[in-house]
Amino acid sequence: MPPITQNGSPKAQVEDYISKNKVMMFSKTTCPFCKKIKDLFKNLNVEFQVLELDQISNGADLQNALLEVSGQKTVPNIYINSKHLGGCDDTLKAQAENRLLPMINDDGENYDYDLIIIGGGSGGLAASKEAASLGRKVAVFDFVQPSPTGTTWGLGGTCVNVGCIPKKLMHQAALLGHGLEDARHFGWEIPENVKHSWDKMKNAIQDHIGSLNWGYRVQLREKKVDYHNAYAQFVDKHTIKAVNKKGKEITKTARHFILAMGERPRYPDIPGAKEFGITSDDLFSLPYCPGKTLMVGASYVSLECGGFLKAIGMDVTVMVRSILLRGFDQQMADKIGDYMGLHGIDFVRPCVPTKIEKLQDRLDGKPGLYKVYGKYNDGTEYSDEFNTVIFAIGRDPCTQNIGLDKVGVQMSKNGFVISNDADQTNVSNIYAIGDILEGKPELTPVAIHSGRLLARRLYENGTLLTDYINVCTTVFTPLEYGCCGYSEEDAIQKFGEDKIEVYHSNFWPLEWTVAKRENDACYAKLICLIPEKEKVIGFHVVGPNAGEITQGFGTAIKLGATKTDFDNTIGIHPTCAEVTMIAVQNSERPSYKTLARL
Repeated sequence: MPPITQNGSPKAQVEDYISKNKVMMFSKTTCPFCKKIKDLFKNLNVEFQVLELDQISNGADLQNALLEVSGQKTVPNIYINSKHLGGCDDTLKAQAENRLLPMINDDGENYDYDLIIIGGGSGGLAASKEAASLGRKVAVFDFVQPSPTGTTWGLGGTCVNVGCIPKKLMHQAALLGHGLEDARHFGWEIPENVKHSWDKMKNAIQDHIGSLNWGYRVQLREKKVDYHNAYAQFVDKHTIKAVNKKGKEITKTARHFILAMGERPRYPDIPGAKEFGITSDDLFSLPYCPGKTLMVGASYVSLECGGFLKAIGMDVTVMVRSILLRGFDQQMADKIGDYMGLHGIDFVRPCVPTKIEKLQDRLDGKPGLYKVYGKYNDGTEYSDEFNTVIFAIGRDPCTQNIGLDKVGVQMSKNGFVISNDADQTNVSNIYAIGDILEGKPELTPVAIHSGRLLARRLYENGTLLTDYINVCTTVFTPLEYGCCGYSEEDAIQKFGEDKIEVYHSNFWPLEWTVAKRENDACYAKLICLIPEKEKVIGFHVVGPNAGEITQGFGTAIKLGATKTDFDNTIGIHPTCAEVTMIAVQNSERPSYKTLARL
């Protein structure tokens, strides 16, 4: 590479190189230490300029000038942002201490933090700890606005406090109840009058959640992440002001921000909804047994909560406006609805609530009584009385009233943040992860994974992006539903019906045979892309342990497994995963589309 300027002294030429290159390396092609640093920069995806002193005519003069400029004549001789770093050992030490990339990425401005994360849920916590482990100064601002009934919670976000964790534990309580019924068929003498204690279950689950809240606080402290229990709002793209519950206000600046505020449940705009109804934000810590319950909505939250409430002894009704599990494979959704209906859950559909009236106050740990009015699609009126009304009609992103409009962050009409494939918003230093992203899966593991990868892209020059398509998930309804990849509807829309083939079959788990459960309820199907050797692009199963089954198949799908790969895989006998595999191996593909058209 020729010198930047052929005029001037060697010292002037050296200073010209240093001033015009962010990462400048003076090197020799024969130097093994120079090669080591070049390899380091390449592995870190760092752009750098190198001048091989043994390849230019005035290399010796420039090397002597380096001694005058930096006090170091040996190579490699490294400059970052016009500041002298040193040689090989100095550079490796900076990398080992997580100082190298911060030096390279320094924009020259002084901020309180390298990174501020707004939101203390799973995604925000994962990103904060990853960034801190990479040597960055990080803060997390998290504040839970109380629900209309006054429910609030600690650090950890929706999943830990009012979502996945308590939901799965209450689902486990329901499975244990089903297990008691099955146990009689296996020789166990179970009393006919078996009782369940709501308070004992609820208190045990809340104790566990409390331990998780404390654990997250400890983890942040150990990582030296500053935690602020305060409501943050943007002042400009590098500044926020935050107010805690005592009204104390602080202002902090950061080079980068990650939005990770999550969502909160939506209420319908009808009389009595917020006054007399609750949501999943309130259910898991409810201080009384719900009694006769109306679940309003057909979301996975509605069906999951309705399912476990029925199993522990509640009278449950589900009010559905249109379809079940919007966004999921509709054939599987209908199978779940049919199963729940056969097991005593009353579905009112298609119907929407219009008004709630209080008939009786809650008293002495017992629920109140409410009359719910509704209207069917044909205009027919509906009414019934319930002890608890739970709304699960969707969730809204917590993006309002935090100043995103002030800094110009682009959002959808529903308030979801629009980002590129690298989770970056249109404001270059502001990123977003988790449930608030437009069109991305609203799942805790997705938020965690994307948070970690984002931190690595910001502070380790990582390049790996989150795969938002091949994501496994499970709906913990009484008949569990696991899936990965495309639903049948989405696959047809994206690739065309003539490009996909569906393999499917019912199966009967061994565990259900002696207990005499249904032999036609469990079902599995593969969605395959014909032009790509029948690559599996969708996996769906309803049955016991659907989540555990789906997780294993998820890796195969992510790696591009075909139907032939599935056919050549031997199952573990006798498991639900095996019978799922056998079901899709032995399915007859010509039958499916014929049945679908019928």
